[in-house]
Amino acid sequence: MSQALDLLRDLIRCKSVTPANDGALEILQDFLTPLGFECHMLTFEGDGSYPVQNLFATRGTGGRHLLFAGHTDVVPVGDEAAWTHDPFSADEVDGVMWGRGAVDMKSGVAAFCAALPELVESGEADKGTISLLITGDEESDAVNGTVKALQWAKEQGYQFDFGLVGEPSSAEEFGDVVKIGRRGSLSFTITVTGTQGHVAYPHKANNPLPVLSKIAAQLSDATLDEGNENFQATNLELTTIDVGNKAGNVIPARGSMHGNVRFNDIWDAFKLEYWLGQQILAVPANGCDVELKIHHPVSRSFVSNDSADVDLLIETVQKHANITPIRSTGGGTSDARFIADYCPVAEFGLVGKGMHQVDEQVPMAMVERLQSVYTDYLRAFLNQKS
Repeated sequence: MSQALDLLRDLIRCKSVTPANDGALEILQDFLTPLGFECHMLTFEGDGSYPVQNLFATRGTGGRHLLFAGHTDVVPVGDEAAWTHDPFSADEVDGVMWGRGAVDMKSGVAAFCAALPELVESGEADKGTISLLITGDEESDAVNGTVKALQWAKEQGYQFDFGLVGEPSSAEEFGDVVKIGRRGSLSFTITVTGTQGHVAYPHKANNPLPVLSKIAAQLSDATLDEGNENFQATNLELTTIDVGNKAGNVIPARGSMHGNVRFNDIWDAFKLEYWLGQQILAVPANGCDVELKIHHPVSRSFVSNDSADVDLLIETVQKHANITPIRSTGGGTSDARFIADYCPVAEFGLVGKGMHQVDEQVPMAMVERLQSVYTDYLRAFLNQKS
């Protein structure tokens, strides 16, 4: 069995549901240290979130610097009785390995790590600098993980030429998509406060719900943009409308709605906050108080469309997958949004079907194909001149 599959099996058996580590990062440290990597175990805490363990491993001091980023934390298993195999067993049946994190994204981490020994033994790894940033907090708050590890790395003087994130980027078949960017994400709450009262005496109250519902309609009917050459159109979705009123004969004092905007590079947080404010002002408040709250941090949009390192990644994937990958900016957010503040970044990994689902599983041959892509990409990247 390949090193990638050996490593993947060990990682799946770690019950590393966010923010638990359960030995996953130590497994990687034990693998990387004999290869000459200097490993730093970094624990961050505070800012309203739980403590998180992270691993920053680096080898080399010159040449081009590649940062590989991934995570060993996984989402909860849900109803464990619904699984065909124990979610942390790493059972292997008919060429498939089962377990939580098999797709998202312990396979990506294992495949990249397994790509390293060949380059170290041949001396090719000495042509540049290779770093890995593996967090235990990608699937939840993402407060004490990658963003703080990157700040730490900057303080230590590390500079990166390119970032590669091993998230499962492929859509239908291996190699059909390379993520070259992501839309931004802004969450907000709008609260409308009126005056509570008895439904039989509406003149003594001021019902906030008509105002709230009109604001909801105003936002739902609005078009922010039509998209552009790099991104699909920005979309706003309302996710909850809450009153907290259990009495059928009481006009509530207030109501609130929550929403999220997934936005392209036409927008930023300041423009969106102004736009939301204008939409609210378009609705008469009828004597109610209306408050808009933007939830921070806001994830910005980014795109690495003009990077030669992205072109190289496309060529490498095409060679191994025999198809030309689509350059995509679709989907949700990932830790690539943090790396984009430091260097161009792209994402390439397995087919994402089955991630977060019951009976998460991965074809073992696909993990080995991913290892081959990473090996060849590293080789080509390190041979390029700065």
